[in-house]
Amino acid sequence: MSARNPLAWILAARPRTLPAAMAPVIVGAACAASAGRCHLGAAFAALIAAVLLQIGANFANDAFDFERGADGAGRVGPVRAAQAGILTPANLKRGMVAVFLAATLLGGYLATVAGPIIVILGVLAIAAAFAYTGGPMPLAYRGLGEVLVVVFFGFVAVCGTALACCGHVPASAWWASVPVGSLAAAILVANNIRDVASDARAGKRTVAVIFGENAARLEYALLLLVSFASVPVAYAMGGLGGWTLLTLGTVPLARRPLDLALSFRGAVLNECLAKTAVLLLVFSVVLACGIALG
Repeated sequence: MSARNPLAWILAARPRTLPAAMAPVIVGAACAASAGRCHLGAAFAALIAAVLLQIGANFANDAFDFERGADGAGRVGPVRAAQAGILTPANLKRGMVAVFLAATLLGGYLATVAGPIIVILGVLAIAAAFAYTGGPMPLAYRGLGEVLVVVFFGFVAVCGTALACCGHVPASAWWASVPVGSLAAAILVANNIRDVASDARAGKRTVAVIFGENAARLEYALLLLVSFASVPVAYAMGGLGGWTLLTLGTVPLARRPLDLALSFRGAVLNECLAKTAVLLLVFSVVLACGIALG
């Protein structure tokens, strides 16, 4: 399989991770709608831009983790393009630049709708996607991956989408950012528990490597707890409407991935990642519907 084969790029794009990029945009658009106005063109552009940023981050992660030795022969996760020799790191870096440029063009359109602050948020998002595993001080190698995910998959994505769609950030967007960002971070924690051995060998100091697997398992459970508890708290504080309590109906979807995260290690945690991603998407759709109805 060569760099000219579309299947190679589809593999490197990691389609299963893309719902995690879409979820906060869906919620942010719902927050805008609840505030009385949702610019559909801006919502669609934000959705595509978020997907492109995720793909660009995946390309970067694939290339830089391979170069740093995190994706070696003993990898227990899904096949990576560079690790398998399907694409070279140079191929992936060129793809990363192309995808980020496409996202920048969409950012230019969003700036005409919502103002220059969208450009600033876009630049920060691209920088974060690159700095996650690239550059001289990759944040994922210093235990800051979860912080980055909560900030950019939660607050930046939800509030930025709301801003682009209605011209300001409604209070509901700030509240909704907490559970969405927490569930997105839980996906990363499950990944880090699975890869703790290979990450330690490569010097990738995730929370699981620094504090141990048990601490990371506790972190996963706490992130799920924050996700589900934050909606009733927001309702009690007047930040979200009563319809958003429907998100509690997604609690059964958390049981299996929580059991896996707390009790297993290795390749079986691939199921935990997949089910946490499904949980994030379903939770976010239900939350978005609840916000819109409210």
